[in-house]
Amino acid sequence: MESKPTLPSDADALRLDQQLCFALYSASLAMNKAYRDSLKPLGLTYSQYLVLLVLWEQDQRSVSDIGARLYLDSATLTPLLKRMEAAGWLLRERLSSDERVVVVRLSEAGRDLRRQAEAIPRQMLCRSGLPLPEARQLRAALGALRDQLLP
Repeated sequence: MESKPTLPSDADALRLDQQLCFALYSASLAMNKAYRDSLKPLGLTYSQYLVLLVLWEQDQRSVSDIGARLYLDSATLTPLLKRMEAAGWLLRERLSSDERVVVVRLSEAGRDLRRQAEAIPRQMLCRSGLPLPEARQLRAALGALRDQLLP
């Protein structure tokens, strides 16, 4: 037998502290600030760190593949990649077989940043105060929510 979710009363339904969206929004702000503090010594922004995570998993990806992994459109991603290229962390080149496709690969400096960033996931877990099993459950629940909401 499936139980239906319990909703707040009509009087409470529009209270800020009853909004799932605000809990996610405010937690995201706090998480971004915590990452900003950890990434500052590396000279990275949170968005740049995410791009590097994708490339550290698999180097030489197309811009569209990176965008799909990060849920970013090309209008947001292209300027970010240009700044990262100017910083010397990656290289962008058009495919000779299809000029419409831009492939991004790590530079030596981008690969070197990985070593410096290895402690960040552990630091963030410690800062969260969540035991590892709860952090994994939360990540899974947030991924399921994202997948439910995105078309």
